[in-house]
Amino acid sequence: MYTPAMTLIADNAALAAACERFSKEPYIAVDTEFLRDKTYYARLCVVQIGGINESVAIDALAPGLDLAPLYELMTNEHVLKVFHAGRQDIEIFFQMAEAIPHPIFDTQVAAMVCGFGDSVGFETLAMKLANAQVDKSMRFTDWSRRPLQDSQIDYALADVIHLRPIYESLLKTLSDNGRVKWLEEEMTILTNPDTYRMEPQNAWKRLKSRNIKPRFLAILREVAAWRETEAKRRDVPRNRIIRDDALMELAATAPSSPKDLAHSRSFPKNQAESAMGKAALDAVARGAALAVKDCPNPEQKPDLPSNLKPVVELLKVLLKAKCENEGVAQKLVANGSELEMIALDDEADVPALHGWRRAMFGEDALALKHGKLALSAGKGAVKVIPVD
Repeated sequence: MYTPAMTLIADNAALAAACERFSKEPYIAVDTEFLRDKTYYARLCVVQIGGINESVAIDALAPGLDLAPLYELMTNEHVLKVFHAGRQDIEIFFQMAEAIPHPIFDTQVAAMVCGFGDSVGFETLAMKLANAQVDKSMRFTDWSRRPLQDSQIDYALADVIHLRPIYESLLKTLSDNGRVKWLEEEMTILTNPDTYRMEPQNAWKRLKSRNIKPRFLAILREVAAWRETEAKRRDVPRNRIIRDDALMELAATAPSSPKDLAHSRSFPKNQAESAMGKAALDAVARGAALAVKDCPNPEQKPDLPSNLKPVVELLKVLLKAKCENEGVAQKLVANGSELEMIALDDEADVPALHGWRRAMFGEDALALKHGKLALSAGKGAVKVIPVD
C-alpha cells in the first residue's frame, strides 16, 4: 500500500523545497480544503499534494506564506496534476493566481469514461480501485481554525494518498480501451479560462425564470449584473446582497422610485432609500431604457413535432444500449434535450455530434434517425442492426 511521508508546510523555505521536489515527478495528486459560506470568493485554507515518496499539506493561511512556488508547480507543463471532481479546486487557483493548472487529469470524468456511472464519488473509487475506506468524519470541519490538528492533516492527506492508485488504475483502463484521447478532449473544457469566468453581464443566466419577455430579461440582466459586481466588491455571497427572488420581483415590477421599492415584497424595506436602493433602481432604469433590439431575446427551443417523439424514444434506447456496451456514463454523452435537437436537426450543435461522442454514438444516432439502423431486443440485450 502507498504510505508516503506526510508533512505540514507553513513556511516559505519548506514550500519552495517541496515544490522543487514535486516538479521532478511525472504526476502529482492535488486536493484543496476551502470555505465559501461567508464570502464570494472561495477562501483557500489547505492545499494537499501527493507525490511518489511524500504527501504534504500546505497551510495556505500561514502568516507570510508566499504561494508563488505552488502556482508555478500548478502550471508546470512537465507535471500532470491529478484531481477528483476538480472544477472548484481549479477555479480557486484561477482566482488566486489568474492561471489554470495544466496539464490535468480528473478522475471523476475518467471514471465516467470507464463505466463507473454518472458523477461517481471519490469514496466509491477509493474502495474499488485503491482498496481503501475513506473517512469523511471531518467533511464539515472549519478549515480556517488554527492551529490545524493532526487528525485534520491526516484526513486531508488521505484523499491525495488514495488518488494516486485511483489515477493509475483509471489510466491503465483508458489506455487498454484506447480512450486516453477521449479524456483529453474533456480536459480542454476544465482548462479553459472561460469555464471559470463569471462576467456580471452574464450573471442573469444563472437564474431560472419562466418569463422570457425581452423587457423582463433586460431588467433582470441589469439587476443581476449589479448584484454580481457588488458581491465581488464586498466579497460576500450573492444572497447577502439580495436574494434571487428579489431580483425576479424587481425585473417583473420595474420599480421607479424608493416608494415603489419599499412596496416590494422581497426587497429590504429599510434599504429602499439607501445607497443600495438607489443602485438597484438605477439598474432597473438601465434595463427599462434599453431599446427593444438590445434586450435579451433567448432562442427558444422549437416544439418537437409529434411525429418525432417516437424517434427521440428510439434515440434514448440507442444511447442506453451504446453506453452500456461501451462502458460509458450516459450523462457524459447526451441528455434528453440534446436527443430532441438531434431528432430535429442533423447539424445540431450538441456534444454528441462532435469528437469521440460522435464516433461512439452520434453517427449511429443519425443513421437510426434516417432508417439506416434498426434496434432489436433479444436475450436480454438491445442489438443495433444495419439496414440495407
